[in-house]
Amino acid sequence: MFSLPLNSLKQIMRVMVEHPGFERVLSKVDVLSGGPGKVVCEMKVEEEHTNQLGTLHGGLTATLVDAISTIAIMNTERGAPGVSVDMNITYMNAAKIGEDLLITAQVLKQGRTLAFATVDLTSKATGKLIAQGRHTKHLGSS
Repeated sequence: MFSLPLNSLKQIMRVMVEHPGFERVLSKVDVLSGGPGKVVCEMKVEEEHTNQLGTLHGGLTATLVDAISTIAIMNTERGAPGVSVDMNITYMNAAKIGEDLLITAQVLKQGRTLAFATVDLTSKATGKLIAQGRHTKHLGSS
């Protein structure tokens, strides 16, 4: 099965965060590994990532689901990032400042025009699930 080299996955992330757009908020995300339709990243929760309660902001969680699942979708033979059609996030536990998170995205299915991915955000220390997202992207006609 097709899979981009780790350096290429890191380069995709670098291009995202160096662009002057919104994805700059992902500058502290580090790509750890990848495989066919999969990518694993890490991020330490810092003050800039939190809400007024001092825990990981839900909007950043949604952005992580969006961006990391997109990289996983690009890590397939098709290689197309697509455009979002649907996304949902279930928030299960709070992540506090200083907590290291693992963000694991996996493509569940990719058809002619749609790709479906899931993303788990877990505490690196405890393995506790912080949030889980599902993302559907339109890839265009093949």
